[in-house]
Amino acid sequence: MGWANTEIEDVKIFEPRIFSDNRGYFFESFNQKHFEEAVGEKIRFVQDNESVSAKGVIRGLHFQNPPYAQGKLVRVNQGSVLDVAIDLRKSSPSYGKFVAVELSAENKRQLWIPAGFAHGFSSLEDNTCFLYKCTDYYHPESEATLLFSDFQIDWKVENPIVSDKDQTGESFSNFETPFS
Repeated sequence: MGWANTEIEDVKIFEPRIFSDNRGYFFESFNQKHFEEAVGEKIRFVQDNESVSAKGVIRGLHFQNPPYAQGKLVRVNQGSVLDVAIDLRKSSPSYGKFVAVELSAENKRQLWIPAGFAHGFSSLEDNTCFLYKCTDYYHPESEATLLFSDFQIDWKVENPIVSDKDQTGESFSNFETPFS
């Protein structure tokens, strides 16, 4: 599995080696050793999540406050998304900037989003199945949402379908980051 940096150094794209023939395909979707070599630290995943979304759904921008902050390794196994990570680390030179990457069942890419980032995605196809590995458990009292429309993101969807919670997220202009 290869990897590449994005515009934000700590956010990584993982590209699997895919072995295909007339029977189908095979690829290694996760290798702890290769992953830790790419991110430069030991990472322990404790929870896997899955969601299915209709075309046009926007989910996010979500994060958990410290000490329950989550890093996420995300991928799509059916359909496609525009996946977005926003840097919330106040000491980072990329604070407030975002990375947007298309992930799909076809390209089989994965995106590593470390703790200290808000995360969201838009579903570009019906029945898109989105998978993510998390470095900490879901902790509802620490959950927070930033308003997805506060950033100059082309979500690549018309007439977005957005939950009430995501429509009433905190404005980035009023946001005080808990991440150093």
